[in-house]
Amino acid sequence: MAVVNGEDLQIKGKVIEALRNVYDPEISINVMDLGLIYTLICRVDGSVLCEHTLTSMMCPFADQICQDISDAIKSVPEVKKVERKLVWDPPFGPDMIPEDTKFAMGWM
Repeated sequence: MAVVNGEDLQIKGKVIEALRNVYDPEISINVMDLGLIYTLICRVDGSVLCEHTLTSMMCPFADQICQDISDAIKSVPEVKKVERKLVWDPPFGPDMIPEDTKFAMGWM
């Protein structure tokens, strides 16, 4: 088990892969590649803290995306507890999208 600063990196890797299956339905890009996950802490006790945002406060799929994020994290067998927080600071903008995602989408 790879542990750094109380975080289980193996669990974190699995959680990140699970989150890559959560898509924003309007954009068809997953929440990881969009840069919507701000904080992801996967502790050795199996608890996970995920702070994320949405592309807009008026996102019509907000409830679905939030639930999908929780469900994806819970789908990792080693996860025992999930604390998911929707945050608005810093506000999401195109500058938050990773460069490789922009390039892959032809946005640069």
